[in-house]
Parts: sequence; structure tokens; C-alpha cells
Amino acid sequence: MSPTLDAVVHDAAEVFVGPNDDGTGPETVEDGAVAIADGRVVAVGPTDAVTREHPPENAVAAVDASGGTVLPGFVDSHTHALFAGDRSDEFAAKLRGATYADILAEGGGILRTVRAVREASDEALLRGLLDRLDTVLATGTTTLEVKSGYGLDTETELRMLAVLAAADARHPVDVVPTFMGAHAVPESDETDAYVEAVVTEQLPAVAEQGVAEFCDVFCEEGVFSVAQSRRILEAGVEHGLVPKVHAEELTHQGGAALAAELGAVSADHLLHATREDARVLAETDVTAVLLPGTAFSLGAEYADPARFREAGATVAVASDFNPNCYAPSMPFAVTLACVGMGMAPDEAVLAATNGGASALDRADRGTLREGALGDCVVLAAPSHVHVPYRFGDTPVAAVLKEGVVVRD
Repeated sequence: MSPTLDAVVHDAAEVFVGPNDDGTGPETVEDGAVAIADGRVVAVGPTDAVTREHPPENAVAAVDASGGTVLPGFVDSHTHALFAGDRSDEFAAKLRGATYADILAEGGGILRTVRAVREASDEALLRGLLDRLDTVLATGTTTLEVKSGYGLDTETELRMLAVLAAADARHPVDVVPTFMGAHAVPESDETDAYVEAVVTEQLPAVAEQGVAEFCDVFCEEGVFSVAQSRRILEAGVEHGLVPKVHAEELTHQGGAALAAELGAVSADHLLHATREDARVLAETDVTAVLLPGTAFSLGAEYADPARFREAGATVAVASDFNPNCYAPSMPFAVTLACVGMGMAPDEAVLAATNGGASALDRADRGTLREGALGDCVVLAAPSHVHVPYRFGDTPVAAVLKEGVVVRD
């Protein structure tokens, strides 16, 4: 049976295909087109050549991208987008000079969201997440990693992961679930005792449930030490979960070196990472996930992408969408990567697409090369530079997920 021609996106001023063969920059096609059949890219190149072989009139969807740009769908590889409650008052408090420690001392921060999630019904959690998935889809995100970690007990962590699975089944955006029981220490617990509970109670239950793919830990001063983080992540590996690490965010603790030691798929944040950290991440093929929205929301120094680029590490840019960094838009993250971290537009777009795919071990997306998933964004703008340039007005004209127009 011949494959179904799902879509032909044609006459684009620019098709931003993805990394070129030697990895030195992007491959782009002027006056380009993309053909998608059975959910996968089957042709990309000049419009005349692609449409001669795959006539748009034969496709389920013919998308006229005249004067526009076609990009791979954004792959947001680090979020905490499943939550409940409202922490806007903490934003106002920070503007008045309150520190994050001050907010924690008054019962705010992560533990405030934990209380709200524990009190919320599964239906309310799912409804909130589906609304947020609509929001990220509207700005071009087609794959979204989401962590648990606002439960901090076995029951609620499993509830969160079940909601992630339900949202993935119901929404066009691919939801990639990460277990992060080691996000914080509950108010009533001592850290070593809580680590024991994560290892002996939560992880076996998470593995039995079978939803989570990754295991993450907040390796940070006052949260989980390197030794405690190692124990949790090694236990996660024993249960079939791939490690990720929140590393070097607020201080330098050694989380990046731990990620390299364990062969983690990514080390994330890295605001205080050193050149040696960048070197070991590159040598062990751990993706460096940079989150400029976090620095923006905290008023902190940005991570240095040049440090990782010079070491030869793969760099991803992600949103860190969470109640303390309410930034669901990947185009805005790309803008911050350019303005705050000094990345070139092509470098930032690559990091937000192909880099994000690397941070989730998803080689089938983040590019529009033949064989990749037909996930793409059509911009009503003539080049990829308009992603960071138009930071207050992302000109998304259409979004396709596996060749189906899911946003128009």
C-alpha cells in the first residue's frame, strides 16, 4: 500500500532544515518545501523539485508558506508545566526585594506548589496541563518534557505521572514524562530519610507504573548533595530510568561532573558551570541544557553557551516553564538565548530544536531531514531570525504534528 501523503508545505522563503552534515551550522533552503507522508518527512528541498515528486494537490493538507519560514517543531526539553496554584504574589515580592530564601521562609516556593498539587484533583491537574499544552503549541512547541516533583510523596508523584500520560494521549503535543521526586525535601522530613523514601518507596512504584522515562534530581546546596543525588540516580538506572541532573544552578556543587559520571542524557541550568564541566559533558556526550528564562526570572547571571560550544558539547535551550518562571514560549527562550547569552539566532534555533531533541534522546525530531517526524512550524516571516527578533509577537501561521495541521 502506498504511503499517505499527509502534507506538502511549499514556497517557503526559507526552510530551516536543521544541523548541516558537519555540525557547524544550520542547513537552509531558499524557496523550499517539505513533503510529509505517513507522519514522516519524505522530501525537503527546492519547491520545484519537491512538488514535482509530491504534488500538493495530492496531499491531505497543502500549506502555502509563501514568503514564510518553515522550522522543525520546537523541542522543549526542561519544564515543570504540571502544577496547581498561583505564585504571582511571589513575583511581586521579588520585585520588592525579597530573595528566594525569604520566600521559602514564608512558606512559598516549591513547597507551596506541592501543597496546591496535593490538594488538587486529577481532573483539575489534567485540565490545567491541557490548557498549557494549548499555549505552548500556539508558539510552535511540538514536544514537551514535563517533570513530576510537586508531589514529594509516592501517591502524588504517581498521580502526576498518570496525568502526564493522560495529557499525552489527548493532546497533539508529545509529552515526555520525567520522575523528579527529588525536587525538594518535604517540610516534615530530614533529607537522608527522604532520600531513602525516594529510593526504596517512590522509585519502585514509579517503575511499576511504567510512565516515566527519565529520573531527575535537584543537586544543589541545601537540597540534595552530590552523594545523595548519585544514590537516587543510580537507583533510577536500576529501575530503567535514564538520568538527568539539575546542575550548577544556584551554586557550583559538582552536579555536572555527576551527570558525566553517570552518563546522563543531560545536565540542566549550568549557570555556575566551569570550563572543566563543559569539557567532561562534551567527552561523555551529555547535552548541556541552558535555561535563560530562569536567569531572567531570578535576575541572575546567564549561563555561558560559548563555554560549552568551545568544548564541543551539544547545547539545548529550553523554557523551564514552571510557577516561578512562567515562560511557556520557546521563541521567547530563543530571544533570551540571543540577547541574554549572546547566541546567534541560528545557534539558538538549533539549540531549541535539534539540541532539545538530543536532551530527550529523540533523534527522530528537531530536524526536517528525510525520515524525521513531520513536526514543523510555519512562520509568517521570511527567516528564522524572526524567531528571536519578534519576541513579543511570534508570527506562527501553522503548526504540523506528524504531518497533521494541528494549529492554523
